Amino acid sequence: MSRRLCADKRGISPVVATVILVAVTIVVAVAVAYWMGGIAGLYTRYEKLEISSIYAEAIKDDGWTITVSVKNTGSADATIDNVLLNGKPYSTVSAELNVTLPVPISVGQQTGIEIDVPKGEPFTPGVSVEVRLHTAGGQEYPKTVTLP
Repeated sequence: MSRRLCADKRGISPVVATVILVAVTIVVAVAVAYWMGGIAGLYTRYEKLEISSIYAEAIKDDGWTITVSVKNTGSADATIDNVLLNGKPYSTVSAELNVTLPVPISVGQQTGIEIDVPKGEPFTPGVSVEVRLHTAGGQEYPKTVTLP
């Protein structure tokens, strides 16, 4: 009788076993791919500033105020560490900022920077001024504005 019990037991067929093995392998591969994608995202963060608006206003006879609105649209925090006017640091052309450098900008944050530009060479009415924001990450974001 004990021989008969052992003889009636059957395992799963080789085809079903193969299907189960393949399904488990695919599930594990998909799980590992999602996990690795999450890890890769941590190492591929980048900074990207977007100058959404820039304009200049005259301040009586003293000069102009250039207002720059900038937003961090990247996936990492950015820090503005210098502002250049026509390729020169703002301090060398006697301009003044309304903020203290460096200016940290978190992901998704928008901030405004005002630059007071004195009247006199090379800044005269009708002249285009290139404002370039330099970040601690080594990136530069230029935009041009015409003085009224």
